[in-house]
Amino acid sequence: MYAVNTAVYATLGMMLVSYLICGIPFGKILAKAMSHKDLQHEGSGNIGTTNALRVAGPKVAAITLACDLLKGTICMRVAMTILWDIPWASEVDVQLMVAFIALACLYGHIFSPYLHFHGGKGIATGVGILFGFFWPLAIIHLAIFIVLVAITKYVSVGSIVTAALVPLTVSILVPYLPPAVIAVWAVLGWSVVAAHHANIGRLRAGTESKISFGSKKEDA
Repeated sequence: MYAVNTAVYATLGMMLVSYLICGIPFGKILAKAMSHKDLQHEGSGNIGTTNALRVAGPKVAAITLACDLLKGTICMRVAMTILWDIPWASEVDVQLMVAFIALACLYGHIFSPYLHFHGGKGIATGVGILFGFFWPLAIIHLAIFIVLVAITKYVSVGSIVTAALVPLTVSILVPYLPPAVIAVWAVLGWSVVAAHHANIGRLRAGTESKISFGSKKEDA
């Protein structure tokens, strides 16, 4: 019982810390500091890499991408290292705890406590989470994203599809995970899809912006 309580308290603590760290809005901070732009009031109003590129340029976008990736990766690696060192009772599922911490990381970015629970759409941080959990998953999702964006010229299409596929890729690459764990990873992936609801509406209406690979900004 002591091991179970230790595991639960440790997991809850790491979920809170991960939520707070991943809630740091690097895109907004960097754009304000480097180009005196407010991402929440310009472009799409999103604090992620795409809007940082649109509003503040490629340098800010690249640093934003790196920071959003790293915060997810670092939180996952630290949490997993700590969790695996706790004396676990037999009924405690380590992988379930890991999945909940991953979800806390993502929700920190999407529902940032520093921006009145608004934030980004979770793609960069989500890929960072996958890198921290099991890096081949991240490589596969990056490849899916890049191929879809190259074909369609829509960043949102690459983001939505690769996020929707998370439970499938996790179940294939990590086949020993129980259904409950896969379900949490499914919530993670589909939460990113839900965060793109405005993009989905624009795609249906034919008004979604396409990205131009020959320009620093997106074409209207």
